[in-house]
Parts: sequence; C-alpha cells; structure tokens
Amino acid sequence: MNDAHARTLMPALEARYRQLFKRIQQLPPAGSRPLTVNGRVAGWITSKATSHLSGLPGVHIEAEAVHISAAPRDRLSLNAVLARLADALKDTGCLRGWRNELLDVFGEGRRLAVIERAAMRPLGLLTKAVHLNAWSPDGRLWIARRAASKSSDPDMWDTLVGGLACSGESLDVSLIRESNEEAGLVEQDIAARTPLHIILRMHRRLPEGYQVEDVLVSDCVLDESVQPTNLDGEVSEIRLVPIAELWDMVLQGAFTREAELVVLDGLKRQITQKSPA
Repeated sequence: MNDAHARTLMPALEARYRQLFKRIQQLPPAGSRPLTVNGRVAGWITSKATSHLSGLPGVHIEAEAVHISAAPRDRLSLNAVLARLADALKDTGCLRGWRNELLDVFGEGRRLAVIERAAMRPLGLLTKAVHLNAWSPDGRLWIARRAASKSSDPDMWDTLVGGLACSGESLDVSLIRESNEEAGLVEQDIAARTPLHIILRMHRRLPEGYQVEDVLVSDCVLDESVQPTNLDGEVSEIRLVPIAELWDMVLQGAFTREAELVVLDGLKRQITQKSPA
C-alpha cells in the first residue's frame, strides 16, 4: 500500500468503524432483566428464558432481576445449579444448539462458575472471543469463509482464526487452540504474534438473547511456507487477499460483524505502520 492510498483510506476506515459501532453496541432485548450470579451482576436474562426457570433450585425471580446462587438445601453447588438451568432451557427453544462445551461465568470482573456455551446468550453472560489477523509478508490478509452448516452467519467471511475462550483456558492458550483447529497452525507458526488486546466489549441483540463479548485480537505475519488448512470442518474456504480487495469485501458487507471489526482494526494498524509519522 502506498502512502497516498493509506492517507485516502484511513478516513473511510474511521467512518466505516463508526457505522459498525452503532450496529454492535445495543441495549438489551426488550423485557430482559438484570441477572446476578452468586450476588454479582453478571448478565441480562431474556423474558423467554426467565419464564422457563420458575421453581428451579437456586433460581430466585423478582420483578426487577433474576438471581442465581448455590442451593445448599438441595445439595447443589453453583455449577450444578447452572447445569440444571441449562438443561431446563435445552428443549424450550431458548438455546441455539448444544455444544457440550463449558465457558466461564464472569460477574463484576470475577470468574464465578461455568455453564454450557449454548446458554450464554439467553442469559446475556460475558464471553471472550480471540481472533488472529494473519498477514502475509507482502501485506495481504488470510481470511476464512464460514461453512454453510454453521448455525450463525453461514457462508459469510471471517477472520482466519476466531473463537470463544473455553473454561479454564488462558486467552493465549485459547488463541493457540483455535489457530490449530481453524487453520492448522501450530504454536511456532504464530510465535511472533502481537499480544492479544481488547478492541471493545460488544453488546448486541440476537434472536436467542444478548451477546456481551470482549473482542480480542492478535496480529502476526505467517511465513510464506505456511499454508493455513482448516481442521474442524467449520470453514469452507481460506483465501489470501490484498488490501484493496479486502476493503471492497468490507464495503460489500461480506464479513460477519465481529470479523469486520477485527479486520478494520488490523487495517488501521497496517496503515499506521506504513504511513509516515
């Protein structure tokens, strides 16, 4: 990218980012209530999910909020209460799929418990997504198309690597695991990556609930000898695209909203690094 192109593109990037920001920072769905877990504010539960939890051990429903805690009388730990809660929602249409994958439950900055991944959105719980912007030595970006079988955003373009941190994983370990599953990369391939940093905390209404998510990204340059290959079946195509084509895809709305956010962040960094001070 030459300096003139960089200077022209940066204002457009900033304008596109402002437009995207409005679409990914939204109030909770109508009828949602604050959710506390173990006495700490942790999420926003949908009215539909609330209607299916009445009478469950450890669940206390009030007009202004829903509270979840351990249930000593029933000999249920907090994790056991949350497991029963997820099971109760499983066949009600509240959950989007079932992953048999546990994610950490956070409240007021503290890790409190774990719960099935599919229950996170109906409860409006915080998730942490790690992404990798993988560049070629000549400044092109590796991107991946989501498989048609994906439950969310099928066939849309995504970052080469992107996924949620699982329970008990450090964010860096999550990135290494996702890089292997989604792109066949091993740790040494991305050893020179930049530290993960948070772009923002996204708040987005979804059909199944509320997405509250820290979006984190790391950048790296993959050696010319490295050819990313999907291993988990969740990607239908991987491409290496130049910045001009990448920008055209952004303008066409080809990327998921999360991926567009990460791509814009990467483009801004590339331009800043290549432009004169």
